[in-house]
Amino acid sequence: MKPVEASEKRSVFGKLLLEHRRAAGWTQERLAEASGLSVRALRELEHGRARAAQQRSSEVLADALGLTGGDREFFLTVAKQGRRRNPALAAQVAATCSLPAPLADLSGRESELDQLSAKVAEGGGVVAIVGQAGVGKTALAVTAADRWRGDFPDGSYAVDLRGMDEEPLSARAALDRLLRALDVAPGHVPASEAERSALLRMLLDGRKVLLLLDNAADEAQVRPLLVTGPGCLTLITCRRTLAGLEGARWLGLEPLSDGGATGLLTKIIGEERVRAEPAAARELVELCGHLPLAVRIAGNRLATRPQWSLAQLADRLRDESTRLRALAAGDLQLRSAFDLSYRAVSAGARQLFRRLATVPGADFGPELAAVVSGATDADVRDHLDELVDASLLQTTAEPERHQFHDLIRLFAEERFEAEEDPSARDTVLAHLLDKAAEAARLFYPKAPETGRFGSRDESARWLDVEGGNWVAAQRVAARKGWHREVSDLAVALHWYSDGRSAQRPWLEIFSLGAAAASELGNARDEAKLLNFVGWACSVCLDDEEGAVAAHRRALDIATRVGDRTEQTWASIYLGQVLRYIGETAEAFEYAKRGYESADELPFWDGQSSARNVYGHSLRAAGRYSEALAVFRAVLADAERLAADTYPGLHRMLKALCLRAIGDVLGDLAEWREAAGYYRTSRWLSWEGGFAAMEAICALREGRAWREAGAFEEARECLTLAVELSPGPSFKARREQALAELALLPDA
Repeated sequence: MKPVEASEKRSVFGKLLLEHRRAAGWTQERLAEASGLSVRALRELEHGRARAAQQRSSEVLADALGLTGGDREFFLTVAKQGRRRNPALAAQVAATCSLPAPLADLSGRESELDQLSAKVAEGGGVVAIVGQAGVGKTALAVTAADRWRGDFPDGSYAVDLRGMDEEPLSARAALDRLLRALDVAPGHVPASEAERSALLRMLLDGRKVLLLLDNAADEAQVRPLLVTGPGCLTLITCRRTLAGLEGARWLGLEPLSDGGATGLLTKIIGEERVRAEPAAARELVELCGHLPLAVRIAGNRLATRPQWSLAQLADRLRDESTRLRALAAGDLQLRSAFDLSYRAVSAGARQLFRRLATVPGADFGPELAAVVSGATDADVRDHLDELVDASLLQTTAEPERHQFHDLIRLFAEERFEAEEDPSARDTVLAHLLDKAAEAARLFYPKAPETGRFGSRDESARWLDVEGGNWVAAQRVAARKGWHREVSDLAVALHWYSDGRSAQRPWLEIFSLGAAAASELGNARDEAKLLNFVGWACSVCLDDEEGAVAAHRRALDIATRVGDRTEQTWASIYLGQVLRYIGETAEAFEYAKRGYESADELPFWDGQSSARNVYGHSLRAAGRYSEALAVFRAVLADAERLAADTYPGLHRMLKALCLRAIGDVLGDLAEWREAAGYYRTSRWLSWEGGFAAMEAICALREGRAWREAGAFEEARECLTLAVELSPGPSFKARREQALAELALLPDA
C-alpha cells in the first residue's frame, strides 16, 4: 500500500466536487478559470472548510464540469443539502462512524498485515477477518484501515455491528448511521432496509471508500452494508467464518507466536523489564494463551504497577483461584485475564462493573451507572474512569457514554450472577420504563412541562440518547411478564412517536404493548395500542393491509367494551388508510363515522384529526365546498385554541390544514390562491423540521404556479421539491416534480 498522506476532512459536497474535477483531469486553476470562481474558493470547498457552494455557484460549477442528467441533479442536490444542514451537527453525526484510533503497540501481526495488503491489492472488494474471541481481529482491522486511509480519499467509516449482543445492530439501523455520516439529512433517510442499501450504493458509486464492519453477527447482517464498487474496500471482523458471503476473501486470524506475544508485552511494559525476566515473560504469555487481549490486560496491569515483577504476575496466573480455570482451554482462556483487571479495581468500581451488566442496551452514561450502583454522582464518575483505565469499559464517540466489549460484558454477567442479588436486575429496568413513560407523556397535547425534566426539549434529548436502553428494557420486561409496565410505556409513547417514524421500532414497541394489555385483560388499552400498531404499519412500513387489519381489530374490541374514544380513533384511521388503498366508499363511511363522533374528543387529542380525515374524504367524493368549510373550521379552531397545546403540535396541524385547503382550491382551478396556501404551509413545515411535508408542499405549490402561468415561481418550487426528494424511497415524488418541470416553457 502506498504511504498515508495528510488529508483534511471533507464535506460530502467537497468530496463530490473533488471527484468530478479529478475525473475531468483538471487542476483547481483550470476549473477556476472555467467557472469564474477563485482558486481559493474551490480549495475551501474541496477541503470542507466551506460546507457547500451557494446555489448560483453550484450551478456554475456544474456547467463548467459539463455535468448533465443524473450527475448534475445529484451534484446540485448535495450542494443544497450542504447549505441547509447544521455543520456542527453533521460533523457530530459523521464522528459516530469514524475509524477508532489504532493501537500504538500492535505487535506480531506484520505477516497478517502483509496478507491483508495483498488481498486489497487484488482489487479491494470484501475481506473478512475471522477468528476466536480475543484474538485481535478488531485491532488488526483498525490498524490496517488507518494505514490505508490515503488510498481511500473519499472517506473511511466504521460501524460496530455488536454481533455478540442479544439484539445485534440491525442492518437497517447500521445503514441509517452510515447514511447520516455521509451527510444525508435524517428526513431523507429511506424507511426500508432495501432502499437504504440502494441509497448507500448510489452515494458511493464511483468513489473510493473504506468501510470497517466490526463484530458482525452473520452474513445476513452484513450483506446490505457491503461496499463493493471499484476502488472500495469493506473490512469485516467476525467470530464466525461468514462462509456464505459471496465474493469475499478471508483471513483466518490465529493466536500470536511466542515472539509476537512477548513483543506485545515488551511494548506495553518496556524492554528493560522483559530483558530482566525473560523466562517469566515467556511463561506469562503462555499462561495468557498467546491471545492478544489476555496479554494486553496482563501487560497493562504490570505497566500500572512498576514495582511488580513479571514472576509475581505469572505466579498469580498459575493459581487457579485467580485464573478461574479461564486459561485452561478455548474461550475460557479470556476469563482469567478479565478477572485480573476486575480484582485490581476498587470495591466500588467492582460493584459498578457487575451491576452495569444489568443495563439492557449497548451503552450507558453516568445516569444509569448511578441508578445501578446507588453511588453518588462523583463516585460514579470516579469508578467509571477507573474501569476505563483498567480496560474493563470503553468510551464511545458520545461524550460521557461508555460500553462494554462484548466478551467483558459476558464476564460482568458472570460476576453479577456470582456476587449480586438477582433482583438487582429489576432496578435499571424499572427506572428506564418509568422515566421513558414520563418523558413521553410530555408530548401529549396538553401536558405541562413539569416533573424531573426541565422542558419538553430536555425530555426529547433523554429519549433520543437512551433510546437503545428503554427499547431494550421494554423487550426484557415483556419476557419477564411485566405487562403493566410494558403496556403503560407503549401507551405513553403515542404522541412522541409522531414525526419520529424512522427512529425506533414502533411496530415492535406498540405490538408488545398490545400483547401486554391483552394479558392484563385491559381491553381499552389493547384497542388503543392496536390503533398505534396500525399507525406503525402504515406510516413506518407502508403496510396498509396490516394497518387495516390492526384497526379493524381495535374497532371490534372497542365496540365490545363500549370504548367510544377508541371506536372514534379506529374510524379515523380506517377512513384514512382505506382511502390510501382505493377503498373510497368504505373509507368515506368510516371517516364520516369518526367525524360525527369527533365532538366527544378534545380538539387537540383527536377531534382535529377526525375532522381533517373527513374533509379529505369529502374532497375525494368531489364535495369541494363542504371539504373547504371543514378544513377552514379546523384551522380557525387551531388558531383559537393554540394556547392549549405546545407550539410544535400547533405548527404541524396548521401546516396540514393550509395544505389541505390548497388541495381543494387546486381542484377548483383557483391556482394562485392555492399556491399561496401551499407556500405558507411549506414555510411552517420548514420551521418545524417536517421535511417530508415541506417536499410535498413544494411540489404542489410548483404545480399550482405552473397552472397559474407563474413559471419562474413554479421552477423555484419544483426544483426545491427535487432537492428534498433524494434517494430511492422518494423516487415517485422526485419523478412527479421532474415531470412538472418538463412542462415549463424552456424546460
